[in-house]
Amino acid sequence: MPMAYVLITTETGAVDSVLESLKKMDSVKETYMVYGVYDVIATVKAETMEKLKEIVTWNLRSLDKVRSTLTMIVIEETA
Repeated sequence: MPMAYVLITTETGAVDSVLESLKKMDSVKETYMVYGVYDVIATVKAETMEKLKEIVTWNLRSLDKVRSTLTMIVIEETA
């Protein structure tokens, strides 16, 4: 199952609302508020790579108050 970590920068003061929106998405499995260049990290899983691309492009990146994203697609899961 394709998976990606999406690092998200939000508008100032919008972290909580972005986190709430992400938590409502079935494909978003985990969310973390972080300090640093990015404000949120989301773990996203999808049935296919095409579906993963659609979720990131049309669902996450289009959320209100999201300034930018950096997507890291997992190529191999290790234990």
